Amino acid sequence: MGTVELVEISGIILVALLALLASGVWIGFSLLICGFIAMLFMPGIPIGAVLATNSWSNGASWSLAALPLFVWMGEILFRTKLSEEMFRGLAPWLGWLPGRLMHVNVLGCGLFGSISGSSAATTAMIAKIALPELKKRGYDEMVSLGSLAGAGTLGILIPPSITMVVYAVAANVSIIQIFLAGFLPSLIVMVLYCGYIAVWSLLNPDKTPPAPPKMSFKEKLKESANLIPVTLLIILVFATLLLGWATATECAAWGVLGSLGIAAWSKSLTWKSFWESVMGATRLTCMIMLILTGAGFMSIAMGYTGIPNALAAWVDSFNLSPFALIAVLTIMYILLGAALDGLSMIVLTTVVVLPMIQQAGFDLVWFGIFLVLIVEMAEVSPPVGFNLFVLQTMSGRDSLTVAKASLPFFFLLVATVAIITVFPEIVMVLPQMAFPG
Repeated sequence: MGTVELVEISGIILVALLALLASGVWIGFSLLICGFIAMLFMPGIPIGAVLATNSWSNGASWSLAALPLFVWMGEILFRTKLSEEMFRGLAPWLGWLPGRLMHVNVLGCGLFGSISGSSAATTAMIAKIALPELKKRGYDEMVSLGSLAGAGTLGILIPPSITMVVYAVAANVSIIQIFLAGFLPSLIVMVLYCGYIAVWSLLNPDKTPPAPPKMSFKEKLKESANLIPVTLLIILVFATLLLGWATATECAAWGVLGSLGIAAWSKSLTWKSFWESVMGATRLTCMIMLILTGAGFMSIAMGYTGIPNALAAWVDSFNLSPFALIAVLTIMYILLGAALDGLSMIVLTTVVVLPMIQQAGFDLVWFGIFLVLIVEMAEVSPPVGFNLFVLQTMSGRDSLTVAKASLPFFFLLVATVAIITVFPEIVMVLPQMAFPG
């Protein structure tokens, strides 16, 4: 096909996709329909056979077996008493830091994010406990809201992450390597968030309540005792990943078993909570699988038309440096994040963007973490940032107030992207240690 024809086909598909999304059609069905439209321009290709083969190959992927298990693990722990104990368990250790209990937002989201895999679930769970406590103790509401919006995104950066699994399957890279690559960037994000809270508190001492009464080390341990089983579960899951003792799917299975054990130990495991966790995991997994099926079919259809390669060649014709390419993609994804959720951004763009990334010499594992960080920005970007919706509902504040509160943490995510771009070894060191070949 000529360049003019490819541009026309691209325009038709883009208009159709935007129209379908604007009309409220599910993203999975929208992608399937656009795939059919693209295939119509390629006569002689059996559309039904391509769709059936693609759907089967996507659904039968062993890598995807980890997805429903990690989702179920998060659903089980979501229904335990972990959320009630989180604030009480972390608070005694943070009295010495400037900002004091506001750091619970960051650490609590980091802890729950490592077992949830979902940004919205992490934000909702910690906000439910932290917002009333912080308000009652006189902490600044804007910083409380902003830190919760920003720290809630750790649910998709700290492994295991649903978003990471989806990207790994879409980009055909190792799930374990993506998980390992997320550890140090997530630590950087947490340090930046806590650093901002500490600096803000030092600059605004009148807005920080006095320190609580000192507790002995034994009293602190007693308050934190109920967090020990979950902490041990997290360490066990990730130690087996890091040491190569188990695959991601096997770790997910052990995580589910451990979650059921913790739920039983905390007396939260009833037939009702068990069934609710199963149905919650089933609904989310089915939604993701539909999106992946639609994205896979559209990717194959686009491949037949030759549009991705032509677009990659067009971008390459500008002779952008690797840093310039990353800067352009960052701006593009930030703009997309104002209209799409993070999961949709990944499945919609990987087919076009990955050839450019490979041609520019970037590692696909590194790009996966870059993309997850950009998705985190989308979670706190109006008008469709999911974390903003969650906090708007739970705080009773309007969306503009919540968005304004989250702005400093949005820029800290931008800073993290800049750091891993300039120093990519931060992302790659753990995967390279675990897989030296």
